[in-house]
Amino acid sequence: MLETERLALPPPDPLDLPLRAVELGCTGRWELLNVRGAPESTLPHGLPPCAPDLQQEAEQLFLSSPAWLPLHGVEHSARKWQRKMDPWSLLAVLGAPVPSDLQAQRHPTTGQILGYKEVLLENTDLSATTSLSLRRPPGPVSQSLWGNPTQYPFWPGGMDEPTITDLSTREEAEEEIDFEKELLTIPPGFKKGVDFAPKDHSVPAPGLLSLSRLLEPLDLGGGDEDERGAVGQPGGTRGDAVPASPCSAPLARTSSLEDLVLKEASTAISPTELPKPLPQEQWAIPVDVTSPVGDFYRLIPQPAFQWAFEPDVFQKQAILHLERHDSVFVAAHTSAGKTVVAEYAIALAQKHMTRTIYTSPIKALSNQKFRDFRNTFRDVGLLTGDIQLHPEASCLIMTTEILRSMLYSGSDVIRDLEWVIFDEVHYINDAERGVVWEEVLIMLPDHVSIILLSATVPNALEFADWIGRLKRRQIYVISTVARPVPLEHYLFTGNSPKTQGELFLLLDSRGTFHTKGYYAAVEAKKERMSKHAQTFGAKQPTHQGGPAQDRNVYLSLLASLRTRAQLPVVVFTFSRGRCDEQASGLTSLDLTTSSEKSEIHLFLQRCLARLRGSDRQLPQVLHTSELLHRGLGVHHSGVLPILKEIVEMLFSRGLVKVLFATETFAMGVNMPARTVVFDSMRKHDGSTFRDLLPGEYVQMAGRAGRRGLDPTGTVILLCKGRVPEMADLHRMMMGKPSQLQSQFRLTYTMILNLLRVDALRVEDMMKRSFSEFPSRKDSEAHEQALAELTKKLEALKEPDMTDQLADLPEYYRWAEELTEIRSLIQRLVVESVNGLKSLATGRVVVVQNQEYHNALGVILQVSSNSASRVFTTLVLCDKPMCEDPQERGLASSDVPYPDDLVGFKLFLPEGPCDHTVAKLQPGDVAAITTKVLRVNGEKILEDFSKKQQPKFKKDPPIAAVTTAVQELLRLAQAYPAGPPTLDPVNDLKLKDVSVVEGGLRARKLEELIRGAQCVHSPRFPVQYLKLRERMQIQKEMERLRFLLSDQSLLLLPEYHQRVEVLRTLGYVDEAGTVKLAGRVACAMSSHELLLTELLFDNALSALQPEEIAALLSGLVFQSPGDPGEQLPSTLKQGVERVQAVAKRIGEIQEACGLNQTVEEFVGELNFGLVEVVYEWARGMPFSELAGLSGTPEGLVVRCIQRLAEMCRSLRGAARLVGEPVLGAKMETAATLLRRDIVFAASLYTQ
Repeated sequence: MLETERLALPPPDPLDLPLRAVELGCTGRWELLNVRGAPESTLPHGLPPCAPDLQQEAEQLFLSSPAWLPLHGVEHSARKWQRKMDPWSLLAVLGAPVPSDLQAQRHPTTGQILGYKEVLLENTDLSATTSLSLRRPPGPVSQSLWGNPTQYPFWPGGMDEPTITDLSTREEAEEEIDFEKELLTIPPGFKKGVDFAPKDHSVPAPGLLSLSRLLEPLDLGGGDEDERGAVGQPGGTRGDAVPASPCSAPLARTSSLEDLVLKEASTAISPTELPKPLPQEQWAIPVDVTSPVGDFYRLIPQPAFQWAFEPDVFQKQAILHLERHDSVFVAAHTSAGKTVVAEYAIALAQKHMTRTIYTSPIKALSNQKFRDFRNTFRDVGLLTGDIQLHPEASCLIMTTEILRSMLYSGSDVIRDLEWVIFDEVHYINDAERGVVWEEVLIMLPDHVSIILLSATVPNALEFADWIGRLKRRQIYVISTVARPVPLEHYLFTGNSPKTQGELFLLLDSRGTFHTKGYYAAVEAKKERMSKHAQTFGAKQPTHQGGPAQDRNVYLSLLASLRTRAQLPVVVFTFSRGRCDEQASGLTSLDLTTSSEKSEIHLFLQRCLARLRGSDRQLPQVLHTSELLHRGLGVHHSGVLPILKEIVEMLFSRGLVKVLFATETFAMGVNMPARTVVFDSMRKHDGSTFRDLLPGEYVQMAGRAGRRGLDPTGTVILLCKGRVPEMADLHRMMMGKPSQLQSQFRLTYTMILNLLRVDALRVEDMMKRSFSEFPSRKDSEAHEQALAELTKKLEALKEPDMTDQLADLPEYYRWAEELTEIRSLIQRLVVESVNGLKSLATGRVVVVQNQEYHNALGVILQVSSNSASRVFTTLVLCDKPMCEDPQERGLASSDVPYPDDLVGFKLFLPEGPCDHTVAKLQPGDVAAITTKVLRVNGEKILEDFSKKQQPKFKKDPPIAAVTTAVQELLRLAQAYPAGPPTLDPVNDLKLKDVSVVEGGLRARKLEELIRGAQCVHSPRFPVQYLKLRERMQIQKEMERLRFLLSDQSLLLLPEYHQRVEVLRTLGYVDEAGTVKLAGRVACAMSSHELLLTELLFDNALSALQPEEIAALLSGLVFQSPGDPGEQLPSTLKQGVERVQAVAKRIGEIQEACGLNQTVEEFVGELNFGLVEVVYEWARGMPFSELAGLSGTPEGLVVRCIQRLAEMCRSLRGAARLVGEPVLGAKMETAATLLRRDIVFAASLYTQ
């Protein structure tokens, strides 16, 4: 058998051997295994073996087959090691902050150190995560620039810091513990506790009472004397509060002694008068810029900065205030020289070795300012979302959003800050980003001075007054309306070489509007249209024409301007597509010389050399280069950023002769032209087409005129179709610019950032917003008035409401409620269609206001203004005993008895009847009667107007007046309780719920008023007047308390709704404490709820980095679009999941009462660039992306840039919640996005 095995043939193949050779790594060692199989080697042909998993080996050995374990062997079982006792470890003391410091004592004259003394330090336990004080220690060096979302901001300037008592009181108020029901009676672990149930107590036996002691406090019989003294004896004990009537006229006839008493009492008690407010401190101080500053160099012998030119007067005034460390608001026209003020502040900060922050509304403007200031001051840095240059510099340039983030995160840069310069302040009117400016202004600490630079605005003083009250410092307003280069405005109607001279002056440099020029333009247009009709028919073109007509218009215009040497020119066109069309249509136009072409070519070569080869061959790059060589340029948001910068630089050098731009070019650095042309005076603002606002027109027209080069600037409005209306042109060119208006709104980021700091309240932020300024600026006067009314109320004696007067308070409340209900019903009647139809000329009404009490009147005329309807009415009245209408109204006022309240006890003249004509508001009409008189309103009004002249005052009334007065008097006598009136429901057919329910409630109140007992008491009139005065004071006090409280805030309901959303999502708890999800949301700049929910739902963890970036593009892309059908299934599912999460958040918002539907919230997501971003992150060249979407290249670049910033924010959020894998993916996604032309460095930073 052994011989047989020995002589066996070898295996035909090495794989049949019962052995396997395995190489152990790269060490050159091999090992034979008794396993049949192919030999393995190192990479790339195979992998080295790895040791078996310890967990699997342990499970196999001890859990799957434990039979081999010895039953009685305990040597390897659990054991206990004896701990070595170390009592000295209990004596370790943690380090504590040093409570004192050494302070040098110096000689007051020489400064020589004389000695040292130890001083105690306060608040040594402060830190960046517990305190808002500037005295807290700095945070980590790595967080000194941007801060950290977990750090507290510094205390906002102008806001009172709460004391320990205030904080404890606030916490107790927020807890809202019910001490009746929520007390714990049984401690944990006990079976019984404290019983708080009421116990029966034994009542002591009744004893003897002294009747004399019981009657001692009472003054039996004194009540009648007091009443007699109050009514008939002004000098009595209670008569001191009832002085004699100030009216010296004799008393009118009356049939009741009670009426006489009422009139005396009513004139005795004066209505509530508010005390005069305290003289308010002036926070906004206007500076006179008309008088020259002759002693400028005496006041500032060594300026911090000097220019090669002499500063203007307004610039010198601003510099003087900067030297005094004052805050200034400089409002001036474009190119007036506001940057001089900013430059001096930067130089001043460098001199003081402090820091300055220059904020701008857009990142492109920040880059431009960095280049300009870097050339002037070397120590300048730039901070944007994707770049940091010289963050340690004395002057930092950033967008307002960056500064807001630094303020909320407690950046230590704020400590050294001396100036914050806000450029383009009128950008606060932006509906989307204006709130950021208000947040920053509110959150700035007290030691920071503010410089505001803006175009001319009509309410600069109001805005400065708000900031002054906000920061409790004076703001000096420096406004100048003078332009350094005056402007001339023209209308151009030409469209051919023959008509290129049709340029008509409309507004000259002195501000005179020329109607002759307007009518000349109209005639020129009419003449051309008539010739067109003779040639092509009577039909006249009403539109502005197509590309061919536009080309003819611009060729004729540019030929005229070139002849007049009025190039370069900026053509403002309010559409990206029209900009490209108009520039591309001028193929035959060449405006540059050979030397200029050479300079343009070299500049383009140098700038485009930083791009990769395929990017330099992009269609937009080639087309823009061809235009620039001919002196043409295009500038709008669809242009690639690097191309926009090339166009701007060439334009500033004078090499671009004609620039077609949108209105964004008007905001930014000083790039003036010789001429500005408006392609149209109408634009689309996102919702509808409208005419340009005066502020928009002035901002763009201000680009005309180069200071020091042009005597005047030229502004031309093209009239391609009909000439615009003269009124529209006058309003646009000479109207007032738009006022600075608050765009303050609540955001979840703002709410969470403030809720995480106990000492700050969202209500305080809302109180200090510009939107609340009109109602909050009189707070001090309200507080003073409240204090005075409190003293007055304490001085008043309580009215006697005993016996029959027990229901006097209820009677007063019934009467007030009935009056309010009737006023509400009457207002709804007057606002209704049928009510307005009934209030026509001749209708008899009942008039009730301060001057007339239930007096009949007949309507003579109704105004046509529906917003503020006025009814001119002839009203019955007495012969006036005094000319003062307030005294007339006071004399006619009465104590309301049931007959007065239930019906209309009409006014009847006591003596000779007279009449007057009054202009009534809708609220003055107490009732609409069913009676209609035939009156001649025009004659009556003419007669009344005539009698206002002294010489016709005693003329007898005309027949129309006499007839109307007699008819009204007859109705008043025939219906003393009031004539029949129109029922709102039955006659006027009003079906409003408020009208129906109000009518039912009014009838119920009338029954209660009829059954009141207080009206039968002889003391009712005087006590009612006393009660009314007291109640009026209390009502005014309640109104003032409401105005001073948080309940009067306009956005308070929305704040509660948003907090409820955060509470539902788990971002804050019931006590308002911010939880982990809320702290994550604080780090997001936009879509904070959606991003946080996606993070906590693990919706992104399973995706690849390029897929995550593609999905997140739907949150930053702002143009609507369809994601397309070519997306991978993973992306399609991801889009659906993101939309599902957004829908869930929208449903929660809608359930909490927010005024935003689910469709509107989900509609904010636009997934039109998902495929583009996905392919870009996978490495596709930018030149191939154009075929995937029709979106302009500039918008694609902007989306990817914002997307990279969002990925960085999510990276930090993922690390905060302990998701390092997702954080690494977000870092990878940001890296994949940041490449090539999309993130080419700005030319301004090179």
